Amino acid sequence: MAVTVVEYDTHWPRQFAEQRDQLAHLLKPWLAAPVEHVGSTSVPGLASKPVIDILAPVISLPASRAAVSVLENDGWLYWPTDPNGRWRLWFLRPRPEARTHHLYLVQHDYAHVAELLAFRDALRANDGLRDQYRTLKRRLANVFRDDREAYTRAKAHFIDRTLRAGGVDPLPRPGPG
Repeated sequence: MAVTVVEYDTHWPRQFAEQRDQLAHLLKPWLAAPVEHVGSTSVPGLASKPVIDILAPVISLPASRAAVSVLENDGWLYWPTDPNGRWRLWFLRPRPEARTHHLYLVQHDYAHVAELLAFRDALRANDGLRDQYRTLKRRLANVFRDDREAYTRAKAHFIDRTLRAGGVDPLPRPGPG
């Protein structure tokens, strides 16, 4: 699937809010904290792949596996072979080749939750940092147009540097292949 980065869309917050309310209802037995809008679409003014990333911090990742069928009945597609590891349950909608939303169920006390929120908050708070990231993303989207995983790996240094500057030690990232 090609990497496409588009200008910020002012409809993204509303698209997230529509899903947030439904997910808060569906996932109520498993949620440990509010459903959050994360990723580039959550940062006003930031160019992004046009996919809304949603974080659902759950009490227990193993226990939240019971939510898979609940989410599938609501139109979410469970993706059991997550390229980023076993620290989350990953869903998308409506289908892999035309995805508009990603949903991540992550145990609330996993460091990944703090990373996702800290990176989002750093970009929201610093226009210069946001603009640097936008420039990087556009360049990498051209270089890795047909390799989504390489595009993601190539952003890691910027993300890790931003996290360290904010006092968050980044977790090890998966290597190539």
